[in-house]
Amino acid sequence: MKIKSISSSKNLYLLVSKTLVILSISFLVTNVNGVTVNPLPKPQVITWGEKGPISFPEEPIVSKPENDILDFAWQRAIDRIIEERWEPQTIEAEPSPYPPFPPKIGPSPNPTKKKCDFFDRRSDFKNVQPIPKSTPNIHLSNVEITIQDLNAELQHGVDESYELNLNEDGKLTIIAPTVWGALHAFETLTQLVISDGKDGLLIERTVKIKDSPLYPHRGVLLDTGRNFYPVKDILRTIEALGWSKLNVLHWHIVDSASWPLQLKSYKEMTKDAYSQREIYRPKDVQTIIRFARERGVRVIPELDMPGHSRAGYQQIDLNLVACGNSWWSNDNWDYFSALDPPPGQLDIINPKTYKVIKNIFKEVAAAFPDKLYHAGFDELQQYCYAYSQYVSNWFSQNSNVTYQDLVQYFFDKVYPIFTAKENGGKRIIMWEDIFLSKNSSAKHVPKEVILQTWNEGINNTKKLVKNGYDVIVSSADWFYLDCGFGGWNGNDPNYDQDINDESSNINFGGNGGSWCNSYKTWQRIYSYDFTFNLTIEEKKHVLGAELALWSEQSDGIVIDSKLWPRAAAFGELLWSGNKDEKGRKRYREMQQRINEFRERLVIRGVGALPLQPKWCYKHPHECDFSLKKFIKD
Repeated sequence: MKIKSISSSKNLYLLVSKTLVILSISFLVTNVNGVTVNPLPKPQVITWGEKGPISFPEEPIVSKPENDILDFAWQRAIDRIIEERWEPQTIEAEPSPYPPFPPKIGPSPNPTKKKCDFFDRRSDFKNVQPIPKSTPNIHLSNVEITIQDLNAELQHGVDESYELNLNEDGKLTIIAPTVWGALHAFETLTQLVISDGKDGLLIERTVKIKDSPLYPHRGVLLDTGRNFYPVKDILRTIEALGWSKLNVLHWHIVDSASWPLQLKSYKEMTKDAYSQREIYRPKDVQTIIRFARERGVRVIPELDMPGHSRAGYQQIDLNLVACGNSWWSNDNWDYFSALDPPPGQLDIINPKTYKVIKNIFKEVAAAFPDKLYHAGFDELQQYCYAYSQYVSNWFSQNSNVTYQDLVQYFFDKVYPIFTAKENGGKRIIMWEDIFLSKNSSAKHVPKEVILQTWNEGINNTKKLVKNGYDVIVSSADWFYLDCGFGGWNGNDPNYDQDINDESSNINFGGNGGSWCNSYKTWQRIYSYDFTFNLTIEEKKHVLGAELALWSEQSDGIVIDSKLWPRAAAFGELLWSGNKDEKGRKRYREMQQRINEFRERLVIRGVGALPLQPKWCYKHPHECDFSLKKFIKD
């Protein structure tokens, strides 16, 4: 480059800076290891070889056992590789070398101080040279897929591990104990194969991967009771769960607001669907379950009870529901019957309640093959039962009983229904409230019940595992995706404030009306150590975790942006963790990986939110909050 004479030190600084920008852009051709791909979730162990690149044919010769799930998954993976012909959008690399800070402009506060040696140090700047893609000198000869157990069911705890090995002879081997592990190997492979810059495909280097999940339960909760999600949006979500190696869709199907699930036993319940277009019919349910299974995703249904229960039940018999026609009363807490409208709880003492529950569960248990079932039980409100003549009489006739006895009465009635062999002998999940609620917990909950924690972060997790319960973590301060979007109740005078008078308010520095403010960024989610302060034995009780998308302000229009790419960060957290081999948080290196994965989501038809300006893609770590690699070291 020919540099003309420049008299101004400021102009020279700008010219040198621009030159560095140009060099940093060229640096994106490859990183120091000669590999641009950066699969998410990051595999547990990935070792790149020295040989390559290896050309990847569009129709590779493959040897694999006969299995419908396996065949379909392999073809999907190959089709995506060919259709996308992926060109990496960003890579993991160190930021470009910046010049030292120039002298400040203006009068010097210390005239005798030696001037900055900015101009003398220009030679220290590294001249980063691009490394062009080389022509493949190894060709993929064949793919050999070995599955040790083709009949392993897709259930909690199934082995999902795999090994992937591409050697110098061009042979690609995939070994997995089960079909479900092989599916994860295929997803990793789709992120290893990229365009060769022409018309072909390649893998940049020989590679060995040994991979398995940290946790068997890696899920997303989707609430279709408050707002309806069309089947197509649920299927798209499941597809993306598979790409992210998430393996559970926790389907919170109904709530007090609507009952969209069509049942043969009580057809009248869908009168409380929002419309006849907003119903999940039996064929829809089976489509969702089948689609999920083909992608290694289990579907666990939840019919929340006895709280959050109004819609549907009132169509069978109004006496099944307590406080269903009451004002939920956010005006007067003495008459508070629900945390959000509409109120309604199953009448615990009405004997007909359990006949209806038994009939509903028999049908739901038969429709959903998973051996886990979520029975709900959260946010039970005591005052609601002031509207129940059954409960009032029960308290009058039993002077020594408490609300805990009332809750225990309900639990003792429903637990045998849920666990009965004729209904599949399900293992039950319940919200932590059944054990931890101060006023509305049961006195005895068997250790076989899995408890899902959502309050008080690691403190509640500790309480549950210390008492011997298996736990699914959904701590609201980290894993609630509906947080940070403000309040949704109408006629709220709290927003009517034009001046910040420094009083307690929701508008100026407040929570904006969101009870679980703030918005949970991917870094917030990814950085959560949800087994912190647990003993080795206590950690064994943590089965995994779930992100929760409660749907007061979500539906099929916005589901992609609410979930993605945040759920992908969650996927890596549950699959291979958030720390490197030295135990240091690796959210710094995750930034480029999740940016890259977001672009994959978009090209695949998922409306994932952008996380940064694309300038940051092309300038690795130059948008970081800190230059330190490990801030807490």
